[in-house]
Amino acid sequence: MLYRTTRLWLAPLGLALLLLGCAPAQQVVSIQGNTMGTSYHISWVQPQTPVEKLTLQAAVDARLEQVNDSMSTWRKDSLISQFNRHDYITPMRIDDDFIRVMREAFRLAELTDGALDVTVGPLVNLWGFGPDGRIESAPSPHEIADAKARVGVAHLNLDGHFLSKDRPDVYLDLSSIAKGYGVDVAAEVLEQRGIHNYLVEIGGELRLKGQKPENKPWRIAIEQPDEDGREVFNVIEPGEMAVATSGDYRNFFEEDGRRFSHLIDPRTGEPINTRLASATVLAPSSMTADGLATAFIVMGTEPALAVAEREGLPVMLIEKSQEGYQVHYSSAYKPYFGESNP
Repeated sequence: MLYRTTRLWLAPLGLALLLLGCAPAQQVVSIQGNTMGTSYHISWVQPQTPVEKLTLQAAVDARLEQVNDSMSTWRKDSLISQFNRHDYITPMRIDDDFIRVMREAFRLAELTDGALDVTVGPLVNLWGFGPDGRIESAPSPHEIADAKARVGVAHLNLDGHFLSKDRPDVYLDLSSIAKGYGVDVAAEVLEQRGIHNYLVEIGGELRLKGQKPENKPWRIAIEQPDEDGREVFNVIEPGEMAVATSGDYRNFFEEDGRRFSHLIDPRTGEPINTRLASATVLAPSSMTADGLATAFIVMGTEPALAVAEREGLPVMLIEKSQEGYQVHYSSAYKPYFGESNP
């Protein structure tokens, strides 16, 4: 049995050069830290009234801690952990961050015909990709059916500040969109301090606004979907957008020659079985891009492109084939192409 686990990455280009070559009036400042089980990197062009690095980082860290205290399943006392332990169907009060993410979770579940479902946790655990650890063999159809009965946003109800579930064993996991939400709230901290030219990245999810010094655009490298390397596949100029990429090629297990992806289709209860290797999505919010990138991998090429065209979403899909990789672009994606090489 073989296990591989690696993180997919979107890389901001040229920041080191900017730090070496900018005039003080156009200084690029960067900070980095840890959050949500990963790292964050933030770069911005100093406004006319410069923002002190340590002060800004303290504000970002405090805001991200609020998000973790609300929605981290790794924290026993977080609101989401309390909700998952909640043994009653009576409503539980949640905070504003939790509400914002849940509203988007409901919207994306409908938009993707259930391909994105924040209650998929029981199936993820059953297949050995959750906190319960790896499994030795694929679960039985009976085990899949039992876990699937606990999955579905229809089990949830949001009424104002109160969230409820119709059965006590429903398990909520917002990791598919909460990291993107963390990017969004970090960007809000920058905006509140008069910073309007920036790049925010948490664990590969990005949000950008404005330009670098000398009116140069922020450019993002998207890696080739390869299990062994990190070659640049494409370079884009997102402008004032968020960018997320998801793939199924670096986290899986193999049994008897069959590969089981870590991405579970909540509609079937089983790992996805598509030729789609990666999905890159641009959206105004990182939370949205994050969720849709995951959903599109689950859906597969044709259904994902249909949603992208219907909603006017900039999307790039890379599909595996016998000849190598085949790339599909939505109509709205093409204006974002940057230079072909970093």
